[in-house]
Amino acid sequence: MAIDFTLAPEHEEIRDRVRAFIQGTVVPAVEEVPESDREAYLRTIFRLREKAKAEGLWLPHMPKEWGGMGLGHVELAMVQSEAAKTRLGPWVLNCMAPDEGNMHTLLHWASDEQKEKYLRPLLEGSKMSCFAMTEPEVAGSDPTLIRTRAVKDGDEWVINGHKWFISNARRAGFAILIARTELDLPEGARGANTAFLVDLPSPGWNDIREVETMHGSTGHSEIVITDLRVPDDQVLGGRGNGHRLGQYRLGPARLAHCMRWISQAETALDMMVDRALNRYSHGSLLADKQGVQWLIADSAMELYQCKLMVLHAAYKIDKGEDFRTEVSMAKHFVANSLNRIIDRAIQVHGALGYSTDTPLASMFQHARWARFADGADEIHQMRIAERTIAAYRDSGSTAAATGGLPL
Repeated sequence: MAIDFTLAPEHEEIRDRVRAFIQGTVVPAVEEVPESDREAYLRTIFRLREKAKAEGLWLPHMPKEWGGMGLGHVELAMVQSEAAKTRLGPWVLNCMAPDEGNMHTLLHWASDEQKEKYLRPLLEGSKMSCFAMTEPEVAGSDPTLIRTRAVKDGDEWVINGHKWFISNARRAGFAILIARTELDLPEGARGANTAFLVDLPSPGWNDIREVETMHGSTGHSEIVITDLRVPDDQVLGGRGNGHRLGQYRLGPARLAHCMRWISQAETALDMMVDRALNRYSHGSLLADKQGVQWLIADSAMELYQCKLMVLHAAYKIDKGEDFRTEVSMAKHFVANSLNRIIDRAIQVHGALGYSTDTPLASMFQHARWARFADGADEIHQMRIAERTIAAYRDSGSTAAATGGLPL
């Protein structure tokens, strides 16, 4: 049988090393320093990043020739799921959003000169980046509607527009900015946008505010762009390729989110079971009560599905196969499962789960974002339905749209 769900010994060894590093080094070090002491907190994080480099756990998603671990997406799933057991884990290993997706994008689309100027500092951890596409005036799920305009002026582009929810913008050394350059094309045309590399800070790039979300101000900026001048050699991936570049970036990035969300869902399930085994009420432990058992069982089944979907989608990416439907399905299902599993964990904890004495309340606030980040639920459902219908029209069967699996 070709199907094998075991990891090779060398990959088991990597997972064990990541787990030991996160649980034995990262978690204790971060817990010792309060976030309110910002300077000490940042010093601790940068020290942990140097330790990750020394341990050979730096850049798990990048090729070895660029200083990474050279892991495929299946192997990356195990690393991300271990790293995300703590919020800072992916950041310590330098495989966090949005930099992770931007690294892949630059590796694929950038010129040699652009790689040295922009990719190299990201890989070294000396710079951070942001991806500026979403706008408040149009639906973020349809980048063909972007209103930010770039007009050629000699060997420069003059850009005007409005962006928001630009994660990491205030910490970024540069932005990948998507703007409309082909003004003669009709609205909705996929060849109308171009990607630009913008050094930050730059005159005309105005960071107005951090958008306050239900889990606080966490670095999602609103940006007003006024007569921003960008040299023509800062175009990334060629004129008119902004839509293709964005879609290339978002596919694997969506799956990387799922890998990290699985870790959070597993943490919530662990906490749910632990609470059920230790809370006594009405004559028995919560673990002995059927209603609580159902919550645990539903969560375990969903988490199993999440893991299988992510592993299969990662397998298809590694094989160079069309993975769009599988990633859409995984992104939709894992995001919703994350919300449901954390909610059940809160329910089993009762008022304690609703308080901030456990991490569940914060996890729940962050989890709600998952259902529209990198494509809202409904957009993924629409695309899944379209591909399912197309598969049936082409072959008289929907099998190709349900994973193309051998059963």
